[in-house]
Amino acid sequence: MTDYRIRDRFRGFLPVIIDVETAGFNAETDALLEIAAVLVTHDEQSGWRRLETLSYHVQPFPGAHLNPEALEFNKIDPFHPFRAAVDEADALQPIFSRVEEEIKHASCTRAILVGHNATFDLSFVKAASARCRLKRFPCHLCSTSDTAALAGVCYGQTVLARAVQAAGLAWNQSAAHSAIYDAERTADLFCAIVNRWDDLQTAATQKD
Repeated sequence: MTDYRIRDRFRGFLPVIIDVETAGFNAETDALLEIAAVLVTHDEQSGWRRLETLSYHVQPFPGAHLNPEALEFNKIDPFHPFRAAVDEADALQPIFSRVEEEIKHASCTRAILVGHNATFDLSFVKAASARCRLKRFPCHLCSTSDTAALAGVCYGQTVLARAVQAAGLAWNQSAAHSAIYDAERTADLFCAIVNRWDDLQTAATQKD
């Protein structure tokens, strides 16, 4: 039942929640510094929920631009010895491989990137993938599912922190702006929105 719901709920796409932390806004020139990907699943008791999180600290690619204002905002020191950062390829390949496994498991056609202001995250993942010359990109190249837009409709809030709290979920401001924290909160927000809609649909069906 789980695989059936995932496959059919999103037109054959597997939703994968991704968040990146970067050294600027230009995906072609600015460094990718962190990436986290969250897989979700569905069961009849819990509805949609988080399944698994993969995350990496990433070394700036050779020649990458590091915007001081961006680093001040996300509090990342790209060259801190305790970051245990890996090359872009060593971050993307295991994430892509795991996503491909879940696509097959759920009988989906491919993944769709879910994010808060998702086109930003997609642009950095696509640019890094191109630099690494990875042969297979598991997510749809153009389409995304944006929780900023979904939360604006559902809760009247588009800022991630406010949307998460409007959904009745916890938010820790001191942990924000790390890829893993923001990705997991975005995943929780996405699941809350989809669960709420599914519950409304079920109630309407039962009423009829």
